Amino acid sequence: MENATSLVVVSAEVRAALAAGRPVVALETTVLAHGLPRPRNREAADAMEAAVRSGGAVPAHVAVLDGRLRIGLDARALDRLSEGQDVAKCSTRDLAARLASGLPGATTAAATLFAAGLAGIRFMATGGIGGVHRGGETSLDWSADLHELQRARLALVCSGAKIILDLPRTLEVLETMGVTVAGCGTDEFPGFYTARTGLAVPRLDGPVALARLVRHQAMLGWPSAVLLANPPPAAALAPDELEPLIEEALAQARADGIAGPAETPYLLRRIAQASGGRSVAVNQALLTANARLAAEVAAAFSALDTQRNQL
Repeated sequence: MENATSLVVVSAEVRAALAAGRPVVALETTVLAHGLPRPRNREAADAMEAAVRSGGAVPAHVAVLDGRLRIGLDARALDRLSEGQDVAKCSTRDLAARLASGLPGATTAAATLFAAGLAGIRFMATGGIGGVHRGGETSLDWSADLHELQRARLALVCSGAKIILDLPRTLEVLETMGVTVAGCGTDEFPGFYTARTGLAVPRLDGPVALARLVRHQAMLGWPSAVLLANPPPAAALAPDELEPLIEEALAQARADGIAGPAETPYLLRRIAQASGGRSVAVNQALLTANARLAAEVAAAFSALDTQRNQL
């Protein structure tokens, strides 16, 4: 019977790093195909990879290309994802269909977590996770990111959940699903574009403390992810200026009949326009910062492994 190994292609650099026990950080690609405008999307890809390397790890962008789930992409593949008109947004449920079609697909956080797990990668970075949509208590519109976090034995560095969502319910669902959440130098759960949401989380300071958390969860054998919530940089927007933009974008989405997987990219584009591009600049900055922190935590985790093996 065929298995996933025939569909998964890991780049030589990522494969060598994993074999040598060196840290690797997985990176999603939906942000390149659907989250950022050109040419900022391609610039962001290079900045994230450079940040991972500067933090002491190997970057591994993930995507569906030419009928294979590819982990670790070269410049040509990143160009294709950033410039292509036929690149679909792929969550976990979409992977098989997109692989069968042979057409390109950019992976969401959920699909990237799944792919990273197949390859044995322990760390991932993204911008903001998906969660419970506003009105999700009746519509049941929840992101697959939440379900994948429940079963992915990885550490994910992000700037919380996108503020267009219902953040209190998102945190409640994460708790119910047993997903460990920690604030990276903050005691508030970030809201993607904003550092302040008023939602309390346990605080840990520095990559070593974060790596120790990840190490102890792995030692326990707990089956869900560790979500490391890193606040966006100083250029973050204030909640009181964001909320009117979100309400306006949501109203326009309803008027335009936008729903399902198309809703989040639509809302982010509307907020980018209404904020004069400020939200895009924050998005780029936090993507780079999260990639760097994920690499630093991964490197600290590897150092803890080395120390443990020497005892």
